Amino acid sequence: MRVLSLPKMRITFIGSGNVATHLAAAFKNAGHRIMQVYSRNMQHAELLAYHVGAEATDKLDNLIETDIFVIAVKDDAVESVASQLAKYQTLTVHTSGAVDLNTLLSSTNRAGVLYPLQTFSKEKELNFRTVPICIEGADEEITKTLVALAQTVSNSVQVINSAKRKVLHLAAVFACNFPNYLYQISQQILADNHLDFGLLKPLITETANKVQERLPSAVQTGPAVRNDDLTMAAHLQMLGNDAFLQSIYQLLSSGIAKTAKTEQRPE
Repeated sequence: MRVLSLPKMRITFIGSGNVATHLAAAFKNAGHRIMQVYSRNMQHAELLAYHVGAEATDKLDNLIETDIFVIAVKDDAVESVASQLAKYQTLTVHTSGAVDLNTLLSSTNRAGVLYPLQTFSKEKELNFRTVPICIEGADEEITKTLVALAQTVSNSVQVINSAKRKVLHLAAVFACNFPNYLYQISQQILADNHLDFGLLKPLITETANKVQERLPSAVQTGPAVRNDDLTMAAHLQMLGNDAFLQSIYQLLSSGIAKTAKTEQRPE
């Protein structure tokens, strides 16, 4: 696909949360003009608008002329917001990994997806150039436009359809959201025993670094891989007052052991 040479765009953000905050800043830094920021909470809209030199509004009826609407709201609100934007006949994209393109196509044929595959927090800066962006457009010209736009802020841009994007989102939940929950469990276990969570941070960093070079299955360690039943039994006894955590421990250990056996099975 030949990528278009893209002029600077006028962009309006619908939403002022984590994704909108980082994406709006990235576009502004790339030379695009952020026209407006909409949020149901005017204070939130004003805060992001201030940082990106835009106008704030809490009314979708007050939107002004722009080149593209970027919907960055909760997944279950995308369809409703898109239907309210249809009257503007403006190119409209959403930023969700889990929402089908057809959700927008029910309101407009000028639709697409611009999904940044990363975890975002307002208070933590990141290099947006390293963030993969998944693109999908309602037609080839829209796709080319969105690819060109995404390439102004990211070095990793791929055209990926809704079905494959949903698979990516599912994998991302396992790779990001679930491990973070396990970090929470670890932190609480340590806190309950007056130990500092900081002791685990080098371990967490090294584990993440390993999978940058090798497959996760090749670097799995721990008692479940070693079939160390005595250690696992001791751990379960330590969790004796929490059947829920015991079940998590047993389920994950079972999965690790099963995967290890599969990896070791001769051809």
